[in-house]
Amino acid sequence: MSEKTSKRTPRILIADDNPQGVELLEAYLSGQDYDVQTAVDGEETLRKVQSWAPDIILLDIMMPKISGFEVCKRLKSNPATRDIAVLMVTALDQHSDIDRAVEAGTNDFLTKPINKTEFLLRIRSALQSRQFKEPIDQALAYIDGVQSGA
Repeated sequence: MSEKTSKRTPRILIADDNPQGVELLEAYLSGQDYDVQTAVDGEETLRKVQSWAPDIILLDIMMPKISGFEVCKRLKSNPATRDIAVLMVTALDQHSDIDRAVEAGTNDFLTKPINKTEFLLRIRSALQSRQFKEPIDQALAYIDGVQSGA
């Protein structure tokens, strides 16, 4: 991320086909300094990632068209989107579901019903991780450029 984007308001994309779930997450995020958008299925989620470049995606697993597992896999396999923090937010709570989420590349996993304090803490932690990663990535890119003579 450039200096310009790192100073902008953090962007959070809520990807969930359940209107009540979206409303609840939006309510938890209200009063915080975040830009929030929503998507109702996997295809719309991938489109919004390309057009809006969120910092965090709150991704439901059970969505129409493309599952959250598949959305996460696609994002994490693409160099342009792999650093977006993905927090799977789902009613699924079996160990196998958590294993599949981890295999898909999720950064974190929250089981519904969501505790507001825990939810906001995990959002803050994900944003801090991104903030710390940016200067490291920039330094590594600089070193690569110097070593290759660019």
